[in-house]
Amino acid sequence: MTTRRFLIIAPIVVIGVLLQSYFWVPTYEEQTRGNPERLEKFIAASNGDASVLNPILSADTASSSIESMVFEGLIDRDENLRFRGRLARSWSISETAYFYVNPDATINGAEDNSAAQVAQRIRQAKQFGRGLPAALRRSLDRIESITVEPPRRFTSRQQTASGKSTDVVVSAPARIRLALSEVDPDLFENLALLLGERYFSGFPSERYIQADAEISVDQQKILARRVFPAFEHNPILLFHLRPGVRFHDGHLLDANDVKFTYDAIMNPENLSPRTADYEPVKQVEVVDPLTVKIVYKRLYSPAIGTWAMGILPQHLLDETALAEEAQARGLDPEDFGLRKSRFNRNPIGCGPFTFRQWKSDQYIVLERFDDYWEGPPNYEEYITRVIPDSLTQEMEFYAGTIDSYGVEPHQVRRLAEDPRFQSFSGTSFGYTYIGYNARRPPFDDPRVRRALGMAIDVDKIIRFILYGQAERITGPFVKQTDYYDQSIEPLAYDPQAALALLEEAGWRKNSQGWLEKNGRPLQFTLISNSGNDLRKAIVAVAQDAWRSIGIEVRTDLLEWSVFLQERINKLDFDAVVLGWSMGIEPDLYQIWHSSQTGPNQLNFIGFEHAEADELILRIRSEYDHEKQVAACHRLHEIIAEEQPYTFLYVGKWTAVLDKRIVIKETDEQGRTVYKKITPTPTGNYRFHFNKWIKLPEAPDFALQ
Repeated sequence: MTTRRFLIIAPIVVIGVLLQSYFWVPTYEEQTRGNPERLEKFIAASNGDASVLNPILSADTASSSIESMVFEGLIDRDENLRFRGRLARSWSISETAYFYVNPDATINGAEDNSAAQVAQRIRQAKQFGRGLPAALRRSLDRIESITVEPPRRFTSRQQTASGKSTDVVVSAPARIRLALSEVDPDLFENLALLLGERYFSGFPSERYIQADAEISVDQQKILARRVFPAFEHNPILLFHLRPGVRFHDGHLLDANDVKFTYDAIMNPENLSPRTADYEPVKQVEVVDPLTVKIVYKRLYSPAIGTWAMGILPQHLLDETALAEEAQARGLDPEDFGLRKSRFNRNPIGCGPFTFRQWKSDQYIVLERFDDYWEGPPNYEEYITRVIPDSLTQEMEFYAGTIDSYGVEPHQVRRLAEDPRFQSFSGTSFGYTYIGYNARRPPFDDPRVRRALGMAIDVDKIIRFILYGQAERITGPFVKQTDYYDQSIEPLAYDPQAALALLEEAGWRKNSQGWLEKNGRPLQFTLISNSGNDLRKAIVAVAQDAWRSIGIEVRTDLLEWSVFLQERINKLDFDAVVLGWSMGIEPDLYQIWHSSQTGPNQLNFIGFEHAEADELILRIRSEYDHEKQVAACHRLHEIIAEEQPYTFLYVGKWTAVLDKRIVIKETDEQGRTVYKKITPTPTGNYRFHFNKWIKLPEAPDFALQ
């Protein structure tokens, strides 16, 4: 299962106890001797503890890794990253589009410009327009029905540019409703070839609205376009759910649970970090218990991927259930919401494993769900132990007290060649960077940001700190996808050119050799989270590099929760070393759009760029892959020019498992078959995890 969206790479939290012997001290052989149940437990290690086990509330990888076992989404991606059904057995994508009749337009000189005449014009073109342009012909072929809707009157509460609220009364003319077999982003551009070049762009929206507040003509036009656009795209996702799927408490899942999950995400009291993914949704409708219809208020190409989100059980978390929990705990129901529920530490989903126990900063235990819709996993238990220290993880892996180990860069060659283990390697879907708070000088000057990047020898970091287990990266898209522009070169390491840029920006060295401007020294603090040796080393390298060209840099390493809650979320920092783990989709709205620069939002560096905003929205609304790629490349180019981050590297990962862990299946004759674990074409070696099992001895696949 996959978890979509951008997640801050999990911290390594130092707890103070290195060898955590509270759980399993015996070696693997000692554990299994007379105790074959150990073979049916998979024990993983995590650098940090989970924060909350609720998929609509969490934003860290430690929590997400557990949630992916407990919860299930409507869809996920298969071995080749194509969407496949999970809780949804099938789905369809279509569109309903609307446009208002433009009273000022004439169509081929016709005097009758009524809604009925416009609709008839489209019907005739669809039926007889063989000589029409190919693009228009394609759009007409997608239209399945054409309906005229009568004039209507409605009121919308809006905020003016001055911040005042006003009721906007709309007296709307007749409009045309078009039902399409698939989403057509170019529909209105193509219909303009039939109805006239300015039929849509020249629609006088402001003529039909009246605001209570006193507003200027320009403000009225802005409000009119917002409240009363000339046309509207409404993409539609129709999901058909699998019958008989049960939550871990035995309750049947249905379409109401899907709608409830959406409503919970959009409830502002829940403060879900997923809100931006679902804001484009216009409505979620329960058609019947196994059918849910999701209508979008505009084009939104990442739509389907968002429904990989784990579905919550409505019967345990709706208003009635939360009120009952509050009363049972002696709390005020009026002040009790989803974030305070015990569910977040005792989750119930419909994934392959059920939750059993969570001991903070020590371990989380899951059990096999025998009624899992796809069939129960082979392992009876899935256990995650919190082991912050990588050396301790390594020693416990050798002892067999954990079953997998994420190899440190300096260990890759040795462990990958160890005959006791099977190893898997790949390039991460993410990157490490230095981010600059653009709200504060001198980081509001792109020349300064570029100079700071040019002063750091990133290749040296990769060679000596990461032992070559990384690659340079220049922008925010996953490097293995075509959204990433491979033609953009990384910043060259050139301290002298960096000094020249700083001088151009007004910074010159004083008699002590420090850079200053108007008598003020160039100085700032670089922060990161404590407990992460790689980031600690990067902080030291950057500090040394910048000091060598005359910049006074202080550093600060903070415990993860303090770092995140007090500094990042409150935008209280100069520069920061961090990393992002990315999804495949090229939607960068949450991290890079200027509307996401507030406290507790993900564009915490304050990047604002008008063309970048436009491109981000275009990428979200573009369904043509080539056009989407072109927009991504332009956005990549802008970000590379502006250098809001110094993009450092994308890491390579290596994981090792005992060779006794294999895939266990049953053939057509009912016989047990063991297969070697092989990664998917995209490098995901855990794709078939539910079929894994550990054997007393590794099978000799060469003899099979």
